Amino acid sequence: MPLTSLRTLGRSGLPVSPLTFGAMTLGNDAWGSDDDASARILHAYLDAGGNAVDTADVYAGGRSEELLGRLLAERGLRDRVVLATKYGFRSDGSNPLAGGSGRKNLVRAVEGSLRRLGTDYVDLYWLHVWDGVTPAEEVLQAFADLVRAGTIRYYGLSDLPAWFATRVATLAQAHGLPAPVALQVEYSLVERTVEREHVPAARALGMGVVPWSPLAGGFLAGKYARDAPRRPADGRLGGANPFGDSKFTDRNFDVLDEVRAVAEEVGATPGQVALAWLTRRPGVGTVLVGARTEEQLAANVAALEVGLSAEQTRRLDAVSAPEPAFPYPLLEDELRQAAVTGAPVAGWEG
Repeated sequence: MPLTSLRTLGRSGLPVSPLTFGAMTLGNDAWGSDDDASARILHAYLDAGGNAVDTADVYAGGRSEELLGRLLAERGLRDRVVLATKYGFRSDGSNPLAGGSGRKNLVRAVEGSLRRLGTDYVDLYWLHVWDGVTPAEEVLQAFADLVRAGTIRYYGLSDLPAWFATRVATLAQAHGLPAPVALQVEYSLVERTVEREHVPAARALGMGVVPWSPLAGGFLAGKYARDAPRRPADGRLGGANPFGDSKFTDRNFDVLDEVRAVAEEVGATPGQVALAWLTRRPGVGTVLVGARTEEQLAANVAALEVGLSAEQTRRLDAVSAPEPAFPYPLLEDELRQAAVTGAPVAGWEG
């Protein structure tokens, strides 16, 4: 599967590469890449055939958007790239109105992003995180107004309950409004709980699943050991990070052991095996990948060529299966058939 093998995102006509370049590291001197390195990495992704770039208004305090917009303009590539950005997190610590999911902040945020990106439209605009209070009706209508105005072409939903995403998508379909085309969630071999509700909801309602942190903050790259989890200290999980120590569990190291075994069998790195598994999951449209170096980017792109056998995939599925939660044990096929119909019944799959 080459990087140029485009697939439409959800139930839309928007073609995207199987890997989207995540621009959180752009212009981030603290734990990302300086401007020159950022330019080389972005150009390497685009030159390899990638066509989708994802940023946010809060990444590097807005510098990610500024740098990304300038680099695309310098090469005249704006109209050849699916440009995505996000809103929702508070960008001004002293102003409670500069955050949240509501219409006021949405309009403020998209205007700021357009200025920093140096463009007059965004291809894919994300609700970065739901604030827990704004009604689905308000979120939907605000997005629909921006689509109709031409300010954004499509929109998606990120980091929110599956029921809220379902409500937005269902209301859009019921009222003939532009519907969300994608659902962005944390998803990897060590974080599969989204398969309970989010992934089925996305598939049923025409949203492509866009995983973030596919390597679990670098955990699945294989650089951490069970007996010294915070080494190397310069790794993403070795110092201050959004995950804390949550990835360093016995269960996750069991998953990593199997990933390492499969990697040795196929002649790839553990990170490439993890990405190869994820890009082939049902419902996944494109996977967000970040990189601090050109070498990291090249390794991520090479993962698209890694082949996994059915038996290797089964082993990875088994070791990483999430803990069962109600009501799914009750709904296992054999139990359901015996209790409800008494016989197998084929269902429709989207």
